[in-house]
Amino acid sequence: MPRSLPYADMDKMISLSKRRGFIFQSSEIYGGLGSTYDYGPLGVELKRNVKEAWWRSVVRQRDDVVGLDSAILMHPKIWEASGHVENFSDPLVECRSCNRRYRSDQLETEKCPECGGEFTEPRRFNLMFHTFMGPVEDTSHEVFLRPETAQGIFVNFPNVVNSTRKKLPFGIAQIGKAFRNEITPGNFTFRTREFEQMEVEFFVKPGTDEEWLQKWVDARFNWYVSLGIRRDNLRLRRHEGDELAHYAKDTYDIEYRFPWGWGELEGIADRTDFDLGRHAEASGEDLTYFDEETRERYIPYVIEPSGGVDRATLAFWLDSFDEEPDGDATRTVLHLHRVLAPVTVAVLPLSRNERLTPTARSVYEQLRYHLNSQYDDAQSIGRRYRRQDEIGTPYCVTVDFDSIEDHQVTVRDRDSMHQDRVAITDLVGILQDKVEHGW
Repeated sequence: MPRSLPYADMDKMISLSKRRGFIFQSSEIYGGLGSTYDYGPLGVELKRNVKEAWWRSVVRQRDDVVGLDSAILMHPKIWEASGHVENFSDPLVECRSCNRRYRSDQLETEKCPECGGEFTEPRRFNLMFHTFMGPVEDTSHEVFLRPETAQGIFVNFPNVVNSTRKKLPFGIAQIGKAFRNEITPGNFTFRTREFEQMEVEFFVKPGTDEEWLQKWVDARFNWYVSLGIRRDNLRLRRHEGDELAHYAKDTYDIEYRFPWGWGELEGIADRTDFDLGRHAEASGEDLTYFDEETRERYIPYVIEPSGGVDRATLAFWLDSFDEEPDGDATRTVLHLHRVLAPVTVAVLPLSRNERLTPTARSVYEQLRYHLNSQYDDAQSIGRRYRRQDEIGTPYCVTVDFDSIEDHQVTVRDRDSMHQDRVAITDLVGILQDKVEHGW
């Protein structure tokens, strides 16, 4: 349905986030820890639903992608071979007066924006967090917190081929934590030092990579649209030659129009045979693929769709926010796609009258085993509808006094506010059908 707001107001969203339990500042009672966040009861459900929708799309609904969950801590030589030790850095400058540090490529002035002081000369700052494995803290025991999930896939390529007997083209998908010691994190959960990635490494025969890159660009862009993000708030941006990563032949970014401007949601890169080739050279292991059709042995090329869970969750959440006229008042509503909404259905007895409670609780018990449900009997029915609208619940089920006699309840749609009277015995099936196909 048409929205009245092109995008959300961040002050309102942050207020809503704290009030309703979407996202909290981490370590808040101790003053917080910079750019770290905790997902509250509603936020964690939204984030889990985003991950489930991604996994369903790229793994379960395809027969050419399998899953993996690799370790966060890996052999340090992996990061040397991948180029992260040498290349994974940002240009850092420091103010000589107040000692604040900035990325020089993101500054719009030659003076410190905080105090107007002079900057030092830029130097490269590696973004990887490091720690030590075991009781001895020396360089021989140094390991890194992974800055991306991709390398865990690459080093497991022969294991997956041998265990699944998959034929090219095929992919390996992974969702997992990554860590980057960002110089200038910010914009809420958009850029943080601890985050989750959703990545596929899709292995193809060299020479077919450009065709597969375009297929994945189209598929990934349409995924965001299919789950409710307005097309006007999305765009594709192809990387210029001078901004390509050291491993990339070609890259497209899917960008979202955040309240502060366009920002990357997901990158789809043609990584060629860079990673498998480097790991084969560094490890001495054979990472080639034997093509039974052509009787050739070669190192596959790789197409990588890589998106941020936190960024996607933030974009779905922001894009769903709207304020609609409602008589003399304003209705705040999150038009979250029904498969992403933290609560799918709310059961609302008309009042707390003791005659209604047994029927209402019975309806709730039936639903909660099939759909993410919430029982709400506090305050007036109108306020409860508005409360569910504000957290994005697509369906409300109202139990009234007639329900006791006719065994029917009223189902209300969040977006159209249309209401249907349905039999309690049919309720689970009707709601499941609505979740799958819409109203």
